[in-house]
Amino acid sequence: MSVQPYFHLVDDAIKALGVDPELCRGDKPGQWNMQRGSASVWIDMFDIEGQGSYFQCLAPVSAVPTARREEFLNEVLELNHKLYGVGITKFKEVVYVKVIREIEGLDINEVLASMRRIGAYADDYDDYFKNKYFPA
Repeated sequence: MSVQPYFHLVDDAIKALGVDPELCRGDKPGQWNMQRGSASVWIDMFDIEGQGSYFQCLAPVSAVPTARREEFLNEVLELNHKLYGVGITKFKEVVYVKVIREIEGLDINEVLASMRRIGAYADDYDDYFKNKYFPA
């Protein structure tokens, strides 16, 4: 299955948020980047050969601090339990809020809800973690 026929769902969701999707296009087809408050939200549609086609929406939230690392990671795990429809992940010393799912059956309502939720959580928690673990 090719993801290209689904690109319009992301374009339409971005328009519904009052943003021009042309301004959000990434370097490759199936990539979009946008700001929601202080958070960068990355949207991807991609194929993995032999596995399927996927929609992903994620936002970087915080670097993992070197000081109080264990406290930070424990707090992230506790927070993860409270989130709705998304999860917190760690990759290469950065914490992200992320949703990923198969593209089959995807509709604009789910794309829009995912983008709003990821943007809202990332916008809230990037400031929270910055203030708590990286004070100026």
